[in-house]
Amino acid sequence: MSTPETPEEPRSADDGTPAEGAQVSEAEAELAAQRLERERIERRKAERQGPIEAGAKLSGTAADLLAAIRAVESGEKPPATVFEEARPAPRRPAPEPVRRAPVVPEGPAAPAEGTVGEVQEVLTRGGAPAALAAPAAAALGEDAADLLREDPWQLLRVPGVRPEQADGFARALLGGEAGPDDERRGRALTVWLLEQAAAAGHTVLETAALTEALGRQGVPGPEDAVRNAIAEGDVLVFQDAVGEAVGEDEEQPVRVLVGLERCALAEESLADGLARLINSAPKQDGAAEEWERAASAAEGSAADLIRAASGHGLVLHTGGEAALAEPAALLNAAHGMGLRAWAATHSPVGRERFASRVDGPAVATVAGLLSGAEGPGRDPEGALAVDLLVVLDAPQLDVETAALLSESLPDGARLVLSGDPAVLWSVGPGRVFADLLAVRACPQIASRRPDPGPLGELVSGIGVGELLQVEAPEKEVVIVPVRDAGEAVHRTVQLVADSVPRALGVPAEETQVITPGHGGAVGTRVLNAALKERLNPGPGRFAGFDPGDRVAWSPAPGRTLPGRVVGADGQGLRLDCAGETVVVPRDRVEQTVRHGWALTAHQAVGARWPAAVVVLPGDAVPALSRPWIYTAFSRADRHLSVVHGVDQALQRAVAEVPAKPRTTRLPVLLAPQLPGAAD
Repeated sequence: MSTPETPEEPRSADDGTPAEGAQVSEAEAELAAQRLERERIERRKAERQGPIEAGAKLSGTAADLLAAIRAVESGEKPPATVFEEARPAPRRPAPEPVRRAPVVPEGPAAPAEGTVGEVQEVLTRGGAPAALAAPAAAALGEDAADLLREDPWQLLRVPGVRPEQADGFARALLGGEAGPDDERRGRALTVWLLEQAAAAGHTVLETAALTEALGRQGVPGPEDAVRNAIAEGDVLVFQDAVGEAVGEDEEQPVRVLVGLERCALAEESLADGLARLINSAPKQDGAAEEWERAASAAEGSAADLIRAASGHGLVLHTGGEAALAEPAALLNAAHGMGLRAWAATHSPVGRERFASRVDGPAVATVAGLLSGAEGPGRDPEGALAVDLLVVLDAPQLDVETAALLSESLPDGARLVLSGDPAVLWSVGPGRVFADLLAVRACPQIASRRPDPGPLGELVSGIGVGELLQVEAPEKEVVIVPVRDAGEAVHRTVQLVADSVPRALGVPAEETQVITPGHGGAVGTRVLNAALKERLNPGPGRFAGFDPGDRVAWSPAPGRTLPGRVVGADGQGLRLDCAGETVVVPRDRVEQTVRHGWALTAHQAVGARWPAAVVVLPGDAVPALSRPWIYTAFSRADRHLSVVHGVDQALQRAVAEVPAKPRTTRLPVLLAPQLPGAAD
């Protein structure tokens, strides 16, 4: 990296975002995709004849546990050999596992007014905020009031509620009956912890990790709590074989895992869908000579990608920003052969970035593609009408979205997953792209096109664990040292408002600030307040927003679309997102819209700007990792300023702090279905 400079010499960035679409809005597309996902899960549940197969050749304790699982799933009592201390009450139908509905402007139908009123009465009696009534009714259904009276800890099903709040609510309702050893509390906390794990990227947890977490929540018998949750159908349990048994008389080692039904079914479905693509020959929609001619006309790894896609149903492609030219070449070659070829990105920003590289309107968002709001639509059998689908920014795929995509592809189609494996993983559960790269189940084409210039050199070094000192003669990289939080905020505002525009001619609206978190002395909240005061001061007449404010809109958890406020009226806050108008209803503004001059690295994934200012205050050290730094630094096209207040912690994080591990089952589920797997 270059030597420290004053904030007088920085640079710039770009903007972008959601959509209403010509006929259907981005939010409606997201809703439709979520609806399809829920229908898919219901269909999978109806079709499932038995437990997810794993460890079929087990013996001893593991075999007993498998028998217990099957007994639980059939509604019978589990064998005493496994749950010898458990004497569960007669099994009652378990409430449907709650999928937390995405917060979008056009949300699902509001709960009935009577239901909300009844829930509010119960909440008030328990000392909980009345504002939770509507979300509780939405999460728990029509019987929410009765359910909360019977089991106050079900309040943990409501997004944002924490265990200590649910405990206080339970004590207010139940008095002396409410205690840390209450079976209902243990079950509810088991589900809550698995929801937290899913939000952190895990599709399952090992039982030891789950029971340890329950112990930290003050559950006296964590193993019993897990058993009760399994017996009541709140969670599912699996055992996956680990390695091979040493001899015929040896018990095969297994690891026992617990997970939410929605994650388990999605991961199982994804494995089935990917195996179908891998094991079936691609549709013979073009002569081999045509594919070879297209490959010969391409260069380097683009040619390799075209050849791999010609004969395989699933192909993985890795590379940075410059490597986008290769899936574009593949798409253009497929169009030249008359194939139905489409690309899918995770946001309208990515869609617009890639669309200029390909011939014709062949790029959609993932949500729009799945809902039918964008893309080619579906054939009479319900599959996507495509012969080739290229999914960009593939590390952002979680298991639920990836499962829906794989299920939606017709037999004989080709799927290419393309992305940079060094960036942060998906916000949702799973590490699909990384798991597939590790399994080596299909061709993997690594791009030989490095990102150019000093920025490309810097980011490439970070990807392999080295923080390089790069030559930056045009001030492509500038380091701005700071001593404390106040100076970090001051320098950041100065860079965006003065230094970058003056030195580079890049306006402030094209420079993106990236910081590790929302809270803290230099989080997005503080930085956005300071940047608003300097760049677009105003009274914040509509929920803190004024026309001209840069914003980050979240139509669903984990999705952030940059935009700009254009006004407000009786319908809500009006945003311009990638040239299209979005209206966010008044009651959803606080939950889904933030100011957007400053974002976290997770929010910035999938977009790039001419300039980026990455802020690293002293309290950011625990949040730093190699993927975070790689992602933040690689959001800049022309210039990167680093407001540096972490001393040697930056270099240590690059060299020593890899991605945080995630517990998933995709490799175990996929391996037996691959060619050459043992019978």
